Amino acid sequence: MAIYVTRPFLPPKEEYLKRVSEVFDREVLTNQGPEVQELEAHMKKYLGTENFQYVANGTVAIQIALRALDVTEGEIITTPFSYVATTSTILWERCTPVFVDIEPGNFTIDPAKIAAAITPRTKAIMPVHVFGYACNIEAIQEIADRHGLKVIYDAAHSFGSVYKGKALSTYGDIATLSFHATKLFHTLEGGGCVIRDNDVAAKLDLVKRFGHVGDEHFTLGINAKQDELNAAMGNVNIKYIDAIIADRKRSSERYDACLNGRLQRPLPQADLAYNYAYYPVVFPDEKALLATFAQLAKHDIFPRRYFYPSLNTLPYLSERYDCPVSQDICSRIACLPLFYGLTDEQIEVVCKNILA
Repeated sequence: MAIYVTRPFLPPKEEYLKRVSEVFDREVLTNQGPEVQELEAHMKKYLGTENFQYVANGTVAIQIALRALDVTEGEIITTPFSYVATTSTILWERCTPVFVDIEPGNFTIDPAKIAAAITPRTKAIMPVHVFGYACNIEAIQEIADRHGLKVIYDAAHSFGSVYKGKALSTYGDIATLSFHATKLFHTLEGGGCVIRDNDVAAKLDLVKRFGHVGDEHFTLGINAKQDELNAAMGNVNIKYIDAIIADRKRSSERYDACLNGRLQRPLPQADLAYNYAYYPVVFPDEKALLATFAQLAKHDIFPRRYFYPSLNTLPYLSERYDCPVSQDICSRIACLPLFYGLTDEQIEVVCKNILA
């Protein structure tokens, strides 16, 4: 049986189908129905936040975050080490991504390089909590406060990580989440916005629902809502989140023991209770990575190059930025299989072929 980089967590079928049946009985499928309202309540409690909006996916979450904060047609300082959606949303909203390099220890944006990239056109900073590890939140916020900039965290990987006693996804003016099926907590498809300011939260709620209430129109909006069946999956899955993280922690520790420091790993962070969202490893060079991928494929094992390529090298960008750390790490990093139910035996087969 093939071992892929991830596998969606599926709760007991009867628990989900019970909620599906209730949705059918109510005949309310969308427009902030009871399943969506319940999920938003669960998220507020779990994350310890007053303002949470459930939306269609993690990509549109960033787009409407930019709209709600009035970040338009300016420059946004961001990281080249992320999934392409981080950059795509900036471009889609007619803003300009300005890339600064990453720190080699945890692959998060390097605050020391942010200040030098600020210009009169800079509107915001968009860092990414890569793999669920924390950016240097204090340094980034100090720079933002000093220059009057918004901070929007792409926190797609951060659900379940806790930094200094607070959910990692509660920092910044807005933090956006992905609940895609590959994430450790998912709603099939879905995403969310955690918003600091009450007025911004109210605006974002309008933006995600076409910008109007009834027949009264207030602002330009879009359809970023999510439906009842997706929310129902989240309402079932949230009950299992502690077990999911614990199982992923066990698997990660088994990898640690098997690999025994043979490959570079992200540095531990003293103030972070990690969510074990991914198991990234860095190979000595790209040649070694590709040779290992070929060896693993012979045994139906399929890790993935998270993240490749470095986003500052995307062919459709109008400006070029030099980010040597990101470009180097992107050429030789991969995420190994990690998902709920991964067995020690499977991990040992993966590691045996990596170390062969």
